[in-house]
Order: sequence, then structure tokens, then C-alpha cells
Amino acid sequence: MTPIVLAAGAALLWGTSDFCGGKGSRRASALAVGLWSQLAGIPVLGLALLVVSGTPRATDLAWGAATGVVGLVAIVLLYHGLSQGAMTVVSPVTAVTAAVVPLAAGLVLDGPLSGAALAGVVAAVVAIALVSAGQRGPHGPVTPALVGLALASGTLFGLAFVLLGQVGVDSGMWPLAGLRAGALVAGLSLAVGLKTDLRLSGEALAWTALAGPLEVVGTACYLLAVTQGHLSVVAVLAALYPASTVLLALGVDRERLRLPQAAGLAFAAAALVLVAR
Repeated sequence: MTPIVLAAGAALLWGTSDFCGGKGSRRASALAVGLWSQLAGIPVLGLALLVVSGTPRATDLAWGAATGVVGLVAIVLLYHGLSQGAMTVVSPVTAVTAAVVPLAAGLVLDGPLSGAALAGVVAAVVAIALVSAGQRGPHGPVTPALVGLALASGTLFGLAFVLLGQVGVDSGMWPLAGLRAGALVAGLSLAVGLKTDLRLSGEALAWTALAGPLEVVGTACYLLAVTQGHLSVVAVLAALYPASTVLLALGVDRERLRLPQAAGLAFAAAALVLVAR
């Protein structure tokens, strides 16, 4: 039961962080927001390292660093795909792929699930697709290259879920230190290569300052969940993060609940009930 609660908490916190990061990205470069949010989360990470005991091993730090690099590239590809238009295609393809990859890996690494858990995982994948497909955004032609970009982004997100699941049970929060270092190195390299303006001010800075700590706590919840539970269940539940983003958009931005989103939220609730049995 505890891994399920932690995975749901990760989804809630990640979705909230994405909402804050999205608000900040409306006023500044998405890469700049991503990098500064990584820095903003460092104090919370330091506190987590003190509170949660663990053994810092080179292998766990390496798994974390690999997760950080892969995750950052996935985000850049996602943002690039969304900027090309057809968000109603890019978003659900990315989200579902990100859930299916760790699902398949978990079935291979951890073995088959019970009937109820498998039904819950399937419901979660459907929920991710529906919630993501209900998001508004720019529209444009759906080209094979755009679909390929979404598949690549989703595959990398899913791979990040799997990589972080390989750390030792007694590693504590140390893999997150490696993750933060890997993401910062990759992000700074991209920023230099793309000559990105990294300056933030005003509302962009405020939203970014919220996004970073929330992302760290969410990732900490996922790390604790995946070291205790089944990768196929934990990763797919954590991938439900678009649901909390949608709920915040409804409450804060006063967006209207669309039919696919409503159906997706219902499937998400069913998924949580089924996997908790």
C-alpha cells in the first residue's frame, strides 16, 4: 500500500511542478526555467539527504546521473514537439509511451502482476492518454517526424523511470544528488550550444522557484516507491501526473473541464482503486 501512496504523491507533486514550470515558461525560455528549477530544488534535496538515511554508492549516483541526463533530453524534445503544433497528438503519444516503457520493463524485471493490478495499470494508461489528449494548445500538421519526436520523448521519459528504479534499496536520497548533477550538466551544455538566454525575472522567477522544490519532493516520493514496489505499477501510477496539472488548470486558470479530461480523471480514480486491492 505504501508504494502506491508514494507513487500517487509523486504524480500529484510532479503535475503541480509541471503546472508551475509551464506558467514560468510562458514568460521565459523553457530551458532557462528548467535549469533554474534544478538549482531551486537543491536546498530541498540537501534537507532530504539529511532526513532520509542512505548509503552513497558510486553505482547509485551513476544511475541517478543517467536519469537526470535522459530526463532533461526528454523534456527538451517534448517542448520542441509542442512548439511545432498538434499538442493533442504530441502530448498523449508522449505520455502513454512514457507509461508503457516502464510497464514492459517491470513485467520483464519483476514478473507478472495480479489480475486487479494489471487492470489498474491498463486503466492508468488509458487515463494518461485521455487527460493528455484533453489539453489545449497550438495546432498544426501531424507529420511522421512530429510523431517520431513524441515517441522519442516518451521513450526517454519511460527510460528515466526505469533507470531510477535500478538504485539500491538502502541508497536513500543519494541517487537524486546524481540526478540533479546530471540534469544540470546536460542542461548547461544545451544552453551553451543553443546560446539560450537564461535570465529570469518577475513571475517567471517566482513560478520557477516553486517548480524546483516540488519536483524534488515528487522525485523523492517516486524513488521511495520504486525501491519498495513493483516497477510496472509504481511507474505507471507516477505517470498520471498530467491529471493534477489539469486539475490545477481548472482551479487556478479557470479552464473548462473537457469530456476527454473528465473520462481520464475517472479512469485515474479507478486505477488507484484497482492497484490498491
